[in-house]
Amino acid sequence: MSGQARRPAGDNQTVSDEPTTPGPQPEPIRFFGTTWLTHDGGYGVRRAAVAVGSLLAAAAGCFVLRFAYEGLAIADVGTFVNLLVVVMFAICSALAFRRTWEGFSKRHDPASQASMRGLLTIGFVGVLLAHFFRSLTEAPGEQLHREEYERAREQYAKRATRRTGNPSRKKRKA
Repeated sequence: MSGQARRPAGDNQTVSDEPTTPGPQPEPIRFFGTTWLTHDGGYGVRRAAVAVGSLLAAAAGCFVLRFAYEGLAIADVGTFVNLLVVVMFAICSALAFRRTWEGFSKRHDPASQASMRGLLTIGFVGVLLAHFFRSLTEAPGEQLHREEYERAREQYAKRATRRTGNPSRKKRKA
């Protein structure tokens, strides 16, 4: 098949896996794919679903944390431990919220992201709330992806305009 990867698309049609336009392609965002680029393909519905889903997940997480707190109260571990657990979840959630919110506008290096994984897991309520609040205005991470995509398109356009013509066919001056 001439080097192209093809897959059936139904009714004996074939669809190429290669991009249709030359140059950089937009990076997909979880739950949105590439619909963030032109806000098509149910983008508004997806944003609403992410907002509602993250808020419901945060509420469910708080409900589970409440059961954990009640378990500590039943175990009668003491006021200090109860206070310590509440403060720990509050601080981790606040830090996770801030880290996630910053991640929507700039990329964190993978090493620091890996080192913060435990804190983000403990502060999962903060992560979910950050997704909720960001999805009220745009797809989480859309601003960052849009800036990177526009910058890549500009760089591609500059490179493409410089490379007009075949350099081997240039006439050399003697």
